[in-house]
Amino acid sequence: MTDQASMRAVQQTSLGEPDVLAVVDLPRPTPRTNEVLVRVAAASVNPTDWKHRRNGGFLGEPPFVLGWDLSGVVEEVGIGVSRFVPGDRVFGMLSYPFGHGAHAEYVTAPAAWFAPMPESLDHVQAAALPLVSLTAWQALVENARIQPGQRVLVHAAAGGVGHVAVQIAKARGAYVIGTASAAKHDFLRDLGADEVIDYRESDFAEAVSDVDAVLDTIGGETSLRSLRTLRPGGIVVSILPVGSDDLFREAEQLGVRAVRMLVDSSRHDLVSITELVEQGTLRAKIAEIFPLAQAAEAHRRGETNRTTGKLVLTMD
Repeated sequence: MTDQASMRAVQQTSLGEPDVLAVVDLPRPTPRTNEVLVRVAAASVNPTDWKHRRNGGFLGEPPFVLGWDLSGVVEEVGIGVSRFVPGDRVFGMLSYPFGHGAHAEYVTAPAAWFAPMPESLDHVQAAALPLVSLTAWQALVENARIQPGQRVLVHAAAGGVGHVAVQIAKARGAYVIGTASAAKHDFLRDLGADEVIDYRESDFAEAVSDVDAVLDTIGGETSLRSLRTLRPGGIVVSILPVGSDDLFREAEQLGVRAVRMLVDSSRHDLVSITELVEQGTLRAKIAEIFPLAQAAEAHRRGETNRTTGKLVLTMD
């Protein structure tokens, strides 16, 4: 491998609609100390991708390559890496938000951000899991600390994070309530949801009570109104990291808790997620698969907000 080696990547040089995305040749990265070079087999497209494409978000002005979670094969290891050798199949999430770059044929990242790929999954299935499963795990297990028998409300339960959160909550022994459009209710029941609420027809804040934990994937008024569903000491965990301080003030007045969080890369959590996968209790629903060259179309599909499960890019 030489310094002149190149790779294909989906880059944008301006903010805007999906047409700003273009497949270009970029220099192939070289792993530094404690890093691995991974040949990407598949990578997720998540809502955070199209939000950053449109407005820059945490990343500011382009040029940049989006994409945070992936599966692939270790191509090269940097000095100090002992866990992996070339040829190992791995999956993981690049550090959010500034570790982006998974929508490319190769990425370099600290070895600590990856775990061995679950043996029962192919690359598409594995790439669909890291960002959403780490988000759901850290929200429900690490922040809410849900216990068997507790009542958990998951908003947008058929979405990427939501449908994984339903499965994780069920695996922890919770009673799970999900909000989703009526067309997605059977899907959620198949995942194990105990109750499903059509948010278009019912006010969840009136339909649900005595909840121990709410996973809020929507933010705004949904966060505030979710507080009213909690029993004393319950918690709303919002994966929208910014918003009004009214959420915390009202939570305190009601005798409940509220936190906002961003997902973290974590091998330890990926190992816990792998255990659920191998037990047969966790799978990502694949909504659609696109080749790298059709990344813009994947963004268009995602922005309809009508997908059930995950969108995945492959490098073939």
